[in-house]
Amino acid sequence: MSYKEIYELSNELYAERLELVEERIEQIIREPAIEPAFADYFRSAAKCINTIKNHSADKEFNDLFYSQFDKENYEKSYANPAYAVKVLGDEYGQLLSAVYAKIAGSITHIYQGDIKYLCIYAELIVELYNYFENANELSPEEIRGCIYSFMHDYEEIFAEDDNRALLDPAYDYYTELVNEADLSNDDYLYSYGLYVGENERAGRAHLASFSDEEIQAMADTYTEGYRIGFITCNKDISKKSVVQVLYPLGFERMIRAALKNFEKMGMKPAMRPFSTSVNKQFDYDHKEDMALWLDKAYVEYRLECMHNALERMKDVACKCGGPAVIEIFGEEPFAPVSKKEAAHFNDEQQKLVVHMTSVRSQYMNSYIHSEDRSFTIIAYPCAAIGSDYKEIFTETVKINTLDYALYRDMQQKIIDVLDTADRVHIVGTNGNRTDLYVKIHELKEPSKETAFENCVADVNIPVGEVFTSPVLEGTNGKLHVSQVYLNELNFLNLEIDFKDGMIDKYTCTNFEDEEENRKYISDNVLFHHDTLPMGEFAIGTNTTAYRMARVYDIAAKMPILIAEKTGPHFAVGDTCYTYDEDNMTYNPDGKAIIARDNSVSIRRKEDISKAYFNCHTDITIPYDELGAITVIRHDGSTCDIIRDGRFVLEGVEELNKPLDTLDAESK
Repeated sequence: MSYKEIYELSNELYAERLELVEERIEQIIREPAIEPAFADYFRSAAKCINTIKNHSADKEFNDLFYSQFDKENYEKSYANPAYAVKVLGDEYGQLLSAVYAKIAGSITHIYQGDIKYLCIYAELIVELYNYFENANELSPEEIRGCIYSFMHDYEEIFAEDDNRALLDPAYDYYTELVNEADLSNDDYLYSYGLYVGENERAGRAHLASFSDEEIQAMADTYTEGYRIGFITCNKDISKKSVVQVLYPLGFERMIRAALKNFEKMGMKPAMRPFSTSVNKQFDYDHKEDMALWLDKAYVEYRLECMHNALERMKDVACKCGGPAVIEIFGEEPFAPVSKKEAAHFNDEQQKLVVHMTSVRSQYMNSYIHSEDRSFTIIAYPCAAIGSDYKEIFTETVKINTLDYALYRDMQQKIIDVLDTADRVHIVGTNGNRTDLYVKIHELKEPSKETAFENCVADVNIPVGEVFTSPVLEGTNGKLHVSQVYLNELNFLNLEIDFKDGMIDKYTCTNFEDEEENRKYISDNVLFHHDTLPMGEFAIGTNTTAYRMARVYDIAAKMPILIAEKTGPHFAVGDTCYTYDEDNMTYNPDGKAIIARDNSVSIRRKEDISKAYFNCHTDITIPYDELGAITVIRHDGSTCDIIRDGRFVLEGVEELNKPLDTLDAESK
């Protein structure tokens, strides 16, 4: 069935319920019979529901709806937990703010023709309102219980819809939109229901200026990266018939061409569009709202619903080849305000979240068959990057299409030296306090084996790194970087100390209070784990990208996908071979990559829940903060890969040219 048929059947179940609840919603708007502060909240929530019901696919509506979350209006919005607590009090403000955010976030469903979410959130608001009508018997626990019951009762539907959207090409609303829309103006952008701002409009307009040949070349780079990823990893793409296409609004011209390429490969798309955020503080404030209703029973039921949904979809899931992702970059690094009024997981809930994430990952990998899937990721700038947007876009296209063979051969020369290492010593300079020893896997047959992957432009575009999974035992020291942008958040003077490959201590200088700094890292780098292993050590070789970042002063805005290629980087979390360790991978020279496991990931053979952390965050030291990368061999002899920010091995001099050019330009 197509999405139209799916939603037509669904809407038959909800149409009568929606009609019944609409009258009550109108009554709440007209004359709420409760105390004034709460009356204003319910009137606002009911109006939000009505606004979604009466949506239209145009700029005027999009601007109006999303204006309540922009930086100016957010300060007095019930979507802001700080404002909600101020007006409604500690007991109710946090809970009702989370409900408001849920209502607003459901808007995209109505654009697809699905009335279900409009109906159930309208019913929730009416149910909550009824409690407040009986204020004499009201308690915060009743409200919390009502919200808990709602989330629990509809979890099966949420799980089904989330997984269908992720995996099933039959949900083809976005496919149809991309293939049939008039892309010559902005009008179609408002058919998503997502926020449409200057980034989305400027992106569409800029791509409209490209020739058909230029668009096709961009699409080819993207889809060929996906196809070659299967070949590189010795996986059979013919077993797969679904590709998950993640793309930003405004890139539909490129996506339309890419879909034709995927069709020739025998792949149908499961489309997942996204737009830039109207207000990242709003997103940050609500990222742990689940804390308001999360307990062990809810987690177990949520996992059960997810498992059941995947079981119903197993015939589709096994055909999924993995994601093909287009990222965008260029927004100002976001330094959030940590609000006490926002929901936060307590210690017990953090453990439950870690457990839930682990089990969910295991389910996904068992149904999507990780051993024979692949992926690709590519990134382009958005208009927020500044007045040089078009020039930076052009430079990024060039970076994404650098000479594959040239980098392959230079990187092989670096790997040949790294493969002789017992340890690699990384030292910072110019204020960088890094002093770190990384232990390297020993090769039993150096003529046939390698510890480092020669990463060229396939799954991970652009070209430009060699990487390994370090031996944890013997990996010790400090990693420091003056500023880095991780998971869309800005970190200042990030320091992580490793002991036998595991995070031992950490800090940064984002906040005056040291406890806040540690919590910031714990929440957004460790993701509530007590510690994480060093899952990857890599040397980025894309000095062309580094030069672009410095020339246009956009280093802090670079996505990790490109930033990781502009210096050595160290990933905390899982290895690059997670759930795929037993699939032998080879470099272009034919050598088997044997460093796919570490002493944590190998635990999968006894207890998979203790092997994976379901996160992988790359932290890059830029060349200008890099004193040296030195190979230390078993016999004590040494060899520099990089010294004073320059590659010093014979045969890789080409990598220094962009750096030399940059120095000359800065004089």
